[in-house]
Amino acid sequence: MIGLFFLFIDWKFLRPEYIFGGQVLERTPAGISILYLFGLLILLLFVSLFFLETIRRPKLTAEKDLPPPVARRLTINIANRSIFVWQIFFILAALSVFGFHIYWTKFADEENDQFQALAYKDLRRRRTSAADLRGWILDRTGKLDSTLAYYKLDSDGDLERSYPLDREMAHLFGTERGTPGLERTLFSKQTGPAPEAWDILFKYREPEPVNKDVRLTIDRQLQQFVAKQLEGKKGAIVVLNPQTGELLAMYSNPSYSLDDVRTLDGYLKLEADKQNQPLLSRAMREFYPPGSTFKTLTMISAFRAGKQDALFPDLPSTADPPCYTPFRGSRPICDAGGSCEICRTDVPLREAFKVSSNQYFAQLANYLGRERMAETARLFGIATVDEPKDALMQGFFPQVWNTTTDRIANSISPRQSTMVVGKSLTLYDFGLEGMGQGLASQMTPFQMALIAAGAGNLKGQLIKPRIEADLQPQAFSQVLSPQQAAMIREIMSTVTEEPGGTGGQVRAILSGTGVTAGGKTGTAEQDDVPVYDADGRRKFTIVKKTGKNGEVIEEKKYVTRDRTDGWFISIAPLEDPQVAIAVVVEDIGSRFGGGTAAPIAANVILKARELGLLGDKYKVKAKPASPKGKKR
Repeated sequence: MIGLFFLFIDWKFLRPEYIFGGQVLERTPAGISILYLFGLLILLLFVSLFFLETIRRPKLTAEKDLPPPVARRLTINIANRSIFVWQIFFILAALSVFGFHIYWTKFADEENDQFQALAYKDLRRRRTSAADLRGWILDRTGKLDSTLAYYKLDSDGDLERSYPLDREMAHLFGTERGTPGLERTLFSKQTGPAPEAWDILFKYREPEPVNKDVRLTIDRQLQQFVAKQLEGKKGAIVVLNPQTGELLAMYSNPSYSLDDVRTLDGYLKLEADKQNQPLLSRAMREFYPPGSTFKTLTMISAFRAGKQDALFPDLPSTADPPCYTPFRGSRPICDAGGSCEICRTDVPLREAFKVSSNQYFAQLANYLGRERMAETARLFGIATVDEPKDALMQGFFPQVWNTTTDRIANSISPRQSTMVVGKSLTLYDFGLEGMGQGLASQMTPFQMALIAAGAGNLKGQLIKPRIEADLQPQAFSQVLSPQQAAMIREIMSTVTEEPGGTGGQVRAILSGTGVTAGGKTGTAEQDDVPVYDADGRRKFTIVKKTGKNGEVIEEKKYVTRDRTDGWFISIAPLEDPQVAIAVVVEDIGSRFGGGTAAPIAANVILKARELGLLGDKYKVKAKPASPKGKKR
């Protein structure tokens, strides 16, 4: 066996160029590691054989006729039992050690969020990453003047990775520290099945393959534009193509400069800013109550159940004007500001969606039932849970992405949006969910863009989003029939195109372009939002209370406030949607989503038209050059 071992060794490592070139020094720890593993395996083998021998040990002649209680007290049996116990302990300990190493070397880099976040502290990983020349990252056009990441010479003549859209692409590209982004995963090496130490010891040192350039679906000019739209605001914008799944733009503000995280101090400073959270991708990893934009999912559920023609009579209520009271003694659910935008019994879904009636959609959700609503939610990738406490434990959802490798999907995976549908919920609670408030608060802007994309797809499918340009589209689910999807889009157009719709500003901005859009506004209220001081620490007050024995007890009470966010989801052009957009703007005060987020979406549609992203029909024709002549 030892002779066979020596046959596999590549004895060329004894050549002078290998010795003096440093490869022997590099192979020494690899050889020691393998010898250690072989020794441990041999020891484990001997212990296992001894363990089996102990079990099969024949009884001595003197033991055969002894009563069992007496035999158990013999010294030889006591010793064997002790050895037996220690053998089991050693085998379990050895398997635990092997399992521990296998997990951290093979699986943790892809599955363990804490490992990914702390990987930057491993100097060996950082040197390896820095030593590899990565390919250029191009936008969807593939043109060199639209590059998103490339190399250039710095003032000292050294190669330096450069990012033209430094802040705009920060959340997508990620850094060498913290959660990996596209920069660390697009060009990551694919390790073979053999351990690295084995490769180093027994194989030639092959030259590293040259990393190829990568073309993304992101449009550089559109990405710059959406970032500009959020200047001075907190929020996020997501732009998808609902027919192909291409991610055209995605931005979260506040953002950060990739130069700021080149040093550990810079990274830790950004991480400590709890008030602005610049490292957080609000587009994919921040939860918001979606407000009335969630009524789109409730409407889709009604079409799937064949209940789109449902009409609801006025129910008894103590409110004036009358509102929807889910059960006797329940609080009423009214339209915005306690108004009654639809107080008739013959109001159809189309009209209720246009004016964004809360009470209609609260009734519709309870009428459809939790199973139907849950089924539709799952088709959009929303996890359905029984209890509110379960909503915060769902982790991330990389499976929604269409990518070449799981590593890429994991690096840009959104947090799993959730919806509570348990039987313990009251009709009042579930009615609030149906209109986008209450326990529907676990939605990301990315998730709401997927809901818009599902409605905008001509086949009624939800296409998996993708960021690698050369991949073929993949369907995530069949949400609606093509005919139902067309009716949904027509109803969404009432919000923006008809008088009285809550998104009328979109029509005004798109006037004269020939582009018609559909959408849904939303205004969502958040309670108990933390308040931070200038140093990023949560503000608190000291409250004094009297204890049971009359003593004074001081308690720390954190300061919170209420906040209102503006939403708008949109599809355009209506007859063949090429963009599905989700916009959220935080802290809009007393305004509404129709006056804050909707104009931003309309501006994005205009920019997409200018860039030719809405199709040939809507391409902006270049103005003819003015003839040369004398100026008057």
